[in-house]
Parts: sequence; C-alpha cells; structure tokens
Amino acid sequence: MTLAVLAFSAITLMPNIVLAHCDTMNGPVVKAAQKALETGNVNLVFIWVQKKDEAEIKRAFEQTLAVRKLSAEAKKLADMYFFETLVRIHRAGEGAPYTGLKPASYKVDPGIEAADRAIEKGSVDGLMKNLTDAIHQGVLEHFKHVMAKKNFGKDDVDAGREFVRAYVVFIHYVERLYQSTKQPVKGHFHEPEENGAHED
Repeated sequence: MTLAVLAFSAITLMPNIVLAHCDTMNGPVVKAAQKALETGNVNLVFIWVQKKDEAEIKRAFEQTLAVRKLSAEAKKLADMYFFETLVRIHRAGEGAPYTGLKPASYKVDPGIEAADRAIEKGSVDGLMKNLTDAIHQGVLEHFKHVMAKKNFGKDDVDAGREFVRAYVVFIHYVERLYQSTKQPVKGHFHEPEENGAHED
C-alpha cells in the first residue's frame, strides 16, 4: 500500500526528462486543435489557454479556416500555423518556453503515456501498476547498493566512505518519494494565490 501511494511521485524524480507532452503532434493540445478545425468550433481549444488569450487564438483560428480552403498545401501550412500558435500560447500560460512542435514519433515519458491511458480508459489500475513497479525497482536498486557497501572493515576508511555515499543517495531517494506525496500540485496555469498573494 505504501508503494502504491509513493508511486504517484515517481515522475518527479526524473528532473532531466522533459515531462510535458503538450508540445507534441500527438499531444492533447494539437488533438484539440485538429478537432476544432474539423468542426469549426474554436471553443474546443479555449480550455487550453487563459481567458486573456482567447482573442488572439480566435484570430489565428479564423485566419486558418480562411487560408486552409485555398488548396491542400495551404491547408497543411495553415493548420501547422494554428497548432504552433496554440501550443506557444498554451505553454506561455504555464510559464514554459516554446521550442517548437515535436513530431508524432517523439517519445514522451512512459509515466505521461500511462496517465493519459488511465484517463482514456477511466481506470487507474494500469497506471498504478506501472508506477509501483518503477518505485519498487528504484528503491530495490539503491537498497542493494547500500547493503553491498555496508559490511566494511572498521579501519577501512575508504570503504566506509563508499558506504556513506551509497547510504546518502538511498536515504535522499526515499526522502524525495515521501516528500513529493505531501507537496501540493500546482494548477495548470500560474494563478494568483488567495488573499491577494503574488503569483507563484
């Protein structure tokens, strides 16, 4: 049960991985844009931007609808313009930089894929298993490393220091797991705090 709770924090322990997938061609933002263009309903993409950005999105949407009627090539270029505009403004609302749209073949983090599948299926079972397995493997590997270094000779200072290094890594790994389960998750956009506090 403990591992199941800790599993939710697994993706927070991978700081070198770009977790966002809103800037991919297979991501939810572009999918919403495609649906909006197919149906002519711009409201389908407004949920991905802040209210203050709706006018800019609407202008881009109307321009795209007008241009995409000209030819197949114009449609392709106009659609890409709208995708990029929407994703850029969406990411700006998150306080994230826009570095271009990633292709459909781009591989996002497995945790994000599992989370999306859970929402699509309406069940968290597969997600919990994936995260629990990841946590179990990580804890076990660090634990085995500590135990392999534990029984050093009392006069072997170098070996003792190797144990301490392994010990510190293990303790901090577990500590970060527990801490991440207690920290609140920030909202989608940078919203002002209650009581007139400054934005995050």
